[in-house]
This record gives sequence, C-alpha cells and structure tokens, in this order.
Amino acid sequence: SKTISKCYVQVTGMTCASCVANIERNLRREDGIHSILVALMAGKAEVRYNPAVIHPAAIAELIRELGFGATVMENCGEGDGILELVVRGMTCASCVHKIESTLMKTNGVLYCSVALATNKAHIKYDPEAIGPRDVIQVIQDLGFTTSLVKKDRSASHLDHKQEIRQWKRSFVVSLVFCIPVMGLMIYMMVMDSQLSDAHTHHNMSREDMETLHSSMVLEYQLLPGLSVMNLLSFLLCVPVQVFGGWHFYIQASRALRHNTANMDVLVVLATSIAFLYSFIILLVAMAERAKVNPVTFFDTPPMLFVFISLGRWLEHVAKGKTSEALARLISLQATEATIVTLGPDNVLLSEEQVDVELVQRGDIVKVVPGGKFPVDGRVIEGHSMVDESLITGEAMPVTKKPGNTVIAGSINQNGSLLISATHVGADTTLSQIVKLVEEAQTSKAPIQQFADKLSGYFVPFIVAVSVVTLFAWIVIGFVDFEIVEKYFLGYNKSISAAEVIIRFAFQASITVLCIACPCSLGLA
Repeated sequence: SKTISKCYVQVTGMTCASCVANIERNLRREDGIHSILVALMAGKAEVRYNPAVIHPAAIAELIRELGFGATVMENCGEGDGILELVVRGMTCASCVHKIESTLMKTNGVLYCSVALATNKAHIKYDPEAIGPRDVIQVIQDLGFTTSLVKKDRSASHLDHKQEIRQWKRSFVVSLVFCIPVMGLMIYMMVMDSQLSDAHTHHNMSREDMETLHSSMVLEYQLLPGLSVMNLLSFLLCVPVQVFGGWHFYIQASRALRHNTANMDVLVVLATSIAFLYSFIILLVAMAERAKVNPVTFFDTPPMLFVFISLGRWLEHVAKGKTSEALARLISLQATEATIVTLGPDNVLLSEEQVDVELVQRGDIVKVVPGGKFPVDGRVIEGHSMVDESLITGEAMPVTKKPGNTVIAGSINQNGSLLISATHVGADTTLSQIVKLVEEAQTSKAPIQQFADKLSGYFVPFIVAVSVVTLFAWIVIGFVDFEIVEKYFLGYNKSISAAEVIIRFAFQASITVLCIACPCSLGLA
C-alpha cells in the first residue's frame, strides 16, 4: 500500500469559509494529495499526501498560487490529542503499571502516565490512529471505571467581579478622605499667599506676621507643636493608609518576597514613608513644644491612592467586559453529541449520547432540528437551514446540503442532518475563538511589559537618588550652614544646628521619594 504522510501548513490571508472551500477544492484535485483539512480560525491546513509524488514545500507553493500566504510548519506534534481521565478502582502500583503498559502497547497512544494518588491518567494520542473513546474502552476492558475530567465550562477564572469590587472600595475610601485633605491644603495655600502679599506690601514686623499666622484657625495649636491642620490631616490619612492601601501592601510584599520591585512597591514606599515621616515629625514637634508647625506630607498618600486605585478599578472593569463576552461564547458550546453508527447505504444502526470531548474525528454525528452543532464537520446526509449568526454575524440562515461545512456552536433549524466530524475538541472554530480571546486577556500589552521592566530599575534608582539627596544635604549643611538656614522654614534658634540640618535633609529626600514615586508610569 502507498505510505501516507501528514504535514501542517500555516495559511495566512483566509477571511471566510469560502476561502477554506477554495483551498480544499483546488488541492484535492492535485496528484498525490490524499486529503486536506483547513481550519479557518487556527489558520492551518492539515494535508495527508503521498511522499513519493509530492512534498510539503510543493503543497505550500500550491496554496500560495491561490493567493494565500503559506509556510510549512516544522513541529507536527501540534496534532497530538491530550486526554485527562479519572480512573477509579486502582488499588496499588501494579494496577497503574497494568494500565500504562496496556495503553502504551495500543496503537496510536504516544504517552501515558497514571497517578495512583490522584486517580488521574494523562494520555497523549495520535488522533489519526485512535480517539478518546477507544482509550476509555481499553481502560474499561481492564476492569476499571473511567470518566473524563470535567472541564469547568463556566469561565469563572475570567470573572473580574471580585477585583472590580475590591478596587472600587479602595477608590471610594481614598476619595472620601482625600477630598477634605485637598480642601485643607488648598485653603492653606490661599491663606499663605494672602499672608505673603500682606508681608510684601506692608513690611510687617516679624511679630505681626506671627500674630497673623496664629490667628489662622487651622494653624491654631491644640497642644504645643500640634496644629489643627496637622491633626485633621493625620486623622484623615490613617484610614486611607489602612483601607485604601491594603491591597497595595499585600501585592508589594509579594513582589519583594520574589526580589522584584513593581509599581506597588513604589506606591507603598512613597505613601508609607510620607506617612511615617510626617507622623514622627509631629511627635518631635510636640516633644519640643515647637512654636512653628512642622511641614508634613499627610496630603500625599490619599491623593496617590485615589489616582492609582481609580486606574486599577477602570482596568478591571474593562477586562470584565471582555470576559463577559467570552463567557457568553463559551456558553455557546454544546455539551453533548449524538453519535450514530451507519450501515450500508447510510442506514442508521445505532446511536448514543456522549460528552462533546469524546467525539473523535471521523465520527458521524446526528444533529436534530433546533440542536446545536457540537463540532465542526461536513454534511453527509440531509438538508437544512442553519443559523450561524453567533459565529459569522450573518443574520440569514444558511442552506446546508451534503458536502457543506458546518461550524460548532451554530444552530440547526428545520431539517435533521448527519455530519462527519472534521475538527473536534480544541480544534473547533469556537474553541479557537475562545482561545484567542483568552490569550489576548492574559497577555500584557508590549508597552505594559516595558513599563513593568522599567519600574524594576526605576524603584531602586529613585530610592538611591533620595538617599543621595539625604547625604548631600547633610554634607552641605555641615559645610555651609547658611544655605540650610535660608531654606529651612521656621528655623528655631532653640534647636541645635545639627538637628536642623538632619531634619532638612530628611525633608528633601522624602520630597524626592514622594514626587518621583507614583510617577506617570504607574498611573498610566
């Protein structure tokens, strides 16, 4: 007998089912080509040919002549079927060995491993030679009960409801506390500018300035060193830090455990340091009974958290929309199929209901009026109208007669059809669409990967810069104290010069951290 070889050709430029039909029709006429199957969504053709007459490169060339792009795919392992089974009734290692050795002897089984502890069998097979039902039959003949590992058809892993809820909560909490903090800040700025105007116009004496300063309600000191403004900011900041920042802290700790620094680490660093520094400065001011209120950064964390949690929330809402569409797609898949055995002259001998996963290539499947097509296939017998709008968007039902192709997930309308399965399992058009959408969801946009990579270098870089700032100012301060004195607001003669320098240096380095941290990278 002639040897038949099989090759896969990647085909580009196919737009619709007529392209597929065109390629299949033209190639079937060629000498040495036994059969050809083209999958539109996967963009590949599986060709069985006689190597004595024709070779894969020539086949690809034939497809190119029809006006499509075609390259021969090297790794032909693509065609392996994979089967996950639950096997009950195994008692010891010899059962495992019995199943494995019997299966490996079976023609068409490429690989098989059975785990006693989990009762699972993992089998790779060649769909040309054998199908899932045959494998199950082999195991059952050995006296074990087997069933398919039930696939989760609900697409629950694509559900973003929980994340949407959590980021929305995060955003709302941060926003509620951020608005008053912002209000306080703007009020302070306005008052400050009025003060400085008054100062420039009237050359007020220092004492007058201070009376004006302390006359401002917010600057009023409840305790020495603790102003109303700072107390309010502190109280508003705590809940944001705890509730708004909760998820950031969790994610940042995970990242640090794996020795990576991502955007979450930056956000957490900036907010925590701003918060702790402000808190410590307040305590110090209270301990010193300072006359002038210290400069705090309590406004930084709430605002950062607001922007970033808003971003995350929107991102998950967008993802949720895609997932909804995907879940609907997945729900189009039929769960069962009716397989029939035909006698001579297409006489029905028997029929049985099986799981869709168990349909093998070449099986004859019966689809009744109103039923869904479980797999892609070709009509053998019967005439009907088929609603393919779910897949193609075409509103009008399409006429199907023997020789036409049908798509899994479309709905049969008025006549009963017998179809021969051409693409089953993960190769059906519907599965391919689902797979493409899933991949699009899980893969990051190139720019996003770039941002993540950058932030890996960015975090240590910013931290280093702020540390450098800290030491630089300490050095400058000890070398030339005048500069620090000029820029350090509320320099109080009662504090030692060293303390002033260190405080100023800290203030400068924290400012660097807070400003550089959340940077546009993270927000974007």
